[in-house]
Amino acid sequence: MKSVPSSAAAARFNSAWSDLAGLGRDHRRGGYSRHVFDDADMQMREWFTAQAQRRGLESEVDRNGNIWAWWGRPGPGAVVTGSHFDSVPGGGAFDGPLGIVSALLAIDEMRVRGVQPGKPVALVCFAEEEGGRFGLPCLGSRLMTGVVEPEHVRRLHDPDGISYADAARRVGFDAAAIGPDPERLAMIGAFIELHVEQGRLLHAADPNAAIGIGSQIVAHGRWRMTLTGEGNHAGTTRPVDRHDPMIPAAAAVLAARRALGRHDGAVATIGRLQPIPGGTNVIASSVDVWMDVRFEGAAQTAALVDEIVAAVREEAEMEGCSLVVHRESLSDAVMFDPALTMEMAASLDAPVIPTGAGHDAGVLADHAPSSMLFVRNPTGVSHAPGEHAETSDCLRGIEALADALTGLAR
Repeated sequence: MKSVPSSAAAARFNSAWSDLAGLGRDHRRGGYSRHVFDDADMQMREWFTAQAQRRGLESEVDRNGNIWAWWGRPGPGAVVTGSHFDSVPGGGAFDGPLGIVSALLAIDEMRVRGVQPGKPVALVCFAEEEGGRFGLPCLGSRLMTGVVEPEHVRRLHDPDGISYADAARRVGFDAAAIGPDPERLAMIGAFIELHVEQGRLLHAADPNAAIGIGSQIVAHGRWRMTLTGEGNHAGTTRPVDRHDPMIPAAAAVLAARRALGRHDGAVATIGRLQPIPGGTNVIASSVDVWMDVRFEGAAQTAALVDEIVAAVREEAEMEGCSLVVHRESLSDAVMFDPALTMEMAASLDAPVIPTGAGHDAGVLADHAPSSMLFVRNPTGVSHAPGEHAETSDCLRGIEALADALTGLAR
């Protein structure tokens, strides 16, 4: 059952969006910086809990810091939707929060329609999907599914040197309890994540489509390269006496970009460099370089990384520097549940598209039937302040999510 978006629905959306608009603003980078257990994250968590309470939903925080709100008694076969609140540093407004706001408003829409679900319906806010604070993406869902070791997570540190365990303790969360949660995982009968599209594949598939259905996520990994040379004076050290790790770091940027021309469909990006000590008039003693690589599958992605690293290592040797490479994460390509995806595409009359962006839905896909619902992004810009979606398209996404949840929860 579908309805035309009402002025009341638009008002509810605009009100919710206005509530979140001031939280986590990054005035230096532009956009938003919201990271797990920081002030903005805690404010958004409080907002979600209050919104759930207003709707009569029972909310709880699981052992891994993910927040759940239940319509009906928690139990097996639950139809689950949600996304995340956190952002990349200086990210856009929509990536993550649109899925949370849409989940709440989809419940409102179902109630307006008089839907009485025959199965439990749950909304979930996953912790640290972007990995913007501790460097590990999809942290909450990875912990829940057991694909990352709890002790490894407890030892992770943010750029300020604060460990995950200490950050959790500061906000009253017990990091000693994190880890696999098979009982909660077993409750999920189906999971749908609504998300703003990242890129413009939806436009390529159908220029008139406001929403699309996800088919798969390509393989995705993150690597850190540590280049070590010799710190020295920028003004007095002759070129022949230099062992400057910024030289192979620069080579890494170029090698990543040049690799794209040799591998159709691959993307490799150096998004962050951290020289030590970081002075303008100092030759760095070491440089950490973080690289994001995405390609068809895990093996192809790892092979592309090896190719880039080989070019960096050659430049490092020429400069008299050493190189150590650490893999921070690697996820293979994920196919969303074909039956669920095709059913949603047919019932919503929406095109099916892949995505190069990682999502919690991809982590859950090995454990429960999962799919994604994308809302049109006019420019394709994401992970940046220019990220955008029109209100009319967001309302269409909320309707589509309500349709999908209604069908699954009968």
